[in-house]
Amino acid sequence: MEEEKQGQVLTSRLSYAFGAFGHDMFYATLSTYFIMFVTSHLFDKSSGATGSKMIGYITLIIMILRFVELAIDPFIGNTIDNTSTRWGNFKPWIVGGGLISSITIAILFTNMGGLNTSNPYLYLILFAILYITMDIFYSFKDVGFWSMIPALSFDSREREKTATFARVGSNIGANIVGVMVMPIVLMFSQVSNHGQGDNRGWFAFAMVVALTSFISAAVVGLGTKEKNSELRKNKEKTTFRAVLKVLTRNDQLMWLSLTYALYTAGAQITNALELYYFTYILGDASQFSILASINAIIGVFAVIAFPPLAKKFSRKNVFFLSISVMIIGLILFLFAGNSLPMILAAAVIFYIPQPLVFLVVLMIITDSVEYGQLKFGHRDESLTLSVRPLLDKMGGAISNGVVGLTAVWAGMTAGASATDITTHGHMVFKLMMFGIPAALMLIGTFIFFKKVTLDEKQHAQIVEELEKTWGKTLGEDVDYIDANGGVSYDYEAPVDGEIRPLNTVNDENFASGKMGAGFAIKPTDGKIYAPFDGTVKVTFPTMHAVGLVSDQGVGTLIHIGIGTVNMRGESFVTHVEKDQKVKKGDLLLEFSSAEIKAAGYDDTVMMVMTDHVSATNMLRDSGMVNHGDSVMSYQQ
Repeated sequence: MEEEKQGQVLTSRLSYAFGAFGHDMFYATLSTYFIMFVTSHLFDKSSGATGSKMIGYITLIIMILRFVELAIDPFIGNTIDNTSTRWGNFKPWIVGGGLISSITIAILFTNMGGLNTSNPYLYLILFAILYITMDIFYSFKDVGFWSMIPALSFDSREREKTATFARVGSNIGANIVGVMVMPIVLMFSQVSNHGQGDNRGWFAFAMVVALTSFISAAVVGLGTKEKNSELRKNKEKTTFRAVLKVLTRNDQLMWLSLTYALYTAGAQITNALELYYFTYILGDASQFSILASINAIIGVFAVIAFPPLAKKFSRKNVFFLSISVMIIGLILFLFAGNSLPMILAAAVIFYIPQPLVFLVVLMIITDSVEYGQLKFGHRDESLTLSVRPLLDKMGGAISNGVVGLTAVWAGMTAGASATDITTHGHMVFKLMMFGIPAALMLIGTFIFFKKVTLDEKQHAQIVEELEKTWGKTLGEDVDYIDANGGVSYDYEAPVDGEIRPLNTVNDENFASGKMGAGFAIKPTDGKIYAPFDGTVKVTFPTMHAVGLVSDQGVGTLIHIGIGTVNMRGESFVTHVEKDQKVKKGDLLLEFSSAEIKAAGYDDTVMMVMTDHVSATNMLRDSGMVNHGDSVMSYQQ
């Protein structure tokens, strides 16, 4: 049975990773290579000014529709949350969204039977309908797919492994498109067209991506299993207005969002124009596969490098260093000319820091949840974390519009080759590929430097402040048994070790009794167990503490170590999350005493009863105890 269970877990991880692979293949095709098809292959050279005019209309439609889709996204999330089928909340949207978006993108990679020239206005109407349909159903799949991780397992370690598998799959998927695009296009094209291929080849490429995307979605549907629980019941509605409210009142989130919006728009413009560079500047689009292959490998190592870099230099310094490296890459690109080694070096230098910037922003956005909670007394977790995907999509919308206009202004449209691009065209292209992105990223960096003050140290201080308020809020909104002060309950030790009076610990807040009545244990084992049946009410990403409320309504705080908030979750593992029901003896947290001591902190575990308790009485105040031993009684 154990082997069967492990086999199911591995199948789930691999299925989800393959889903991420196909999902990001689709996104890379949509965000980078579709606009290349529109500008360079949808119209032939004979279309002249009419073709350029149509390209302008199409890119404008794309940009407008992607901004419209931003406002629709929150409603998509609510629809998925409220879906209830025999297959779960997410699978119907992942598979159904994958099918419809795959069919529509394949159609969009055609001229719709020549309508683009025979009846341009009808083509534009059909294009807009198909594009918004494709974008909406892709968004259903996107939101459903990345929201599925909590439903696959309630074990945080398993979630981390699943997410890691998915990150590797998505990185490979996003870059493998660049490896295969030109080989597939040229393989199925009837004419080489200066190494650019023709419409038949681009349609074949779209079909490969569409089939892979749908098959990978189907594999997720077949190979994963959603776990049902009270924990997963939808309790909060997300609206675009609510997102804006959270954004505008949380100054750190607002300034960081502005920084990231400028950065991601600039980065996506350059990324999307790289294939144009290989096609119209270098004159050999097939060489683009080399760059994509290198980036696919580098992306994995960049993600792995983030934790040690952030630990050594701090996240903000990693951000500044990353932007500096990207600017160097743009400068090298600007002067690379037709030298393939210089082009590859510049593009790789520009790409390496991108996963690092993404992770820095993601971590600070996550920390801004506690910042907002302390400042406003309300925790807007899901709303805060929904900001980042909205910004990425906004950057993609801006990028699509800029790339389309750049292709028209620089003369990089249907039938053109590298020899046809004029000096003016080269200047326009370089301004849009290097100048505008550099300006956007530098402005964003200046805002980050001046306005974003939330760092690891400040976040640790915020968490410590929030800990002091836990005792006032743990038992709120919990129905508890009124025992009229006459019933005594036993409180069990949550960890193995030597029990000690709470007033002996080296932390004034606990020793003075401000946090509540309780006791301390010098641990001999690194596992924390539930001392009663109840509900998890408070968790933090630092994972050094957990707040529970018993079924009788008594709140308790279990705090591992003194000053361990500064370890930011390193050496801690959580097995539970907010609002999860637990039984007495369930494993809650794990930690490493050796690593806590090596970091210079005290590993003493402190337990305090925080509310709805009329009296406490220690049954044991010295000696060794095991988890599950009764050590204190309390009355209600």
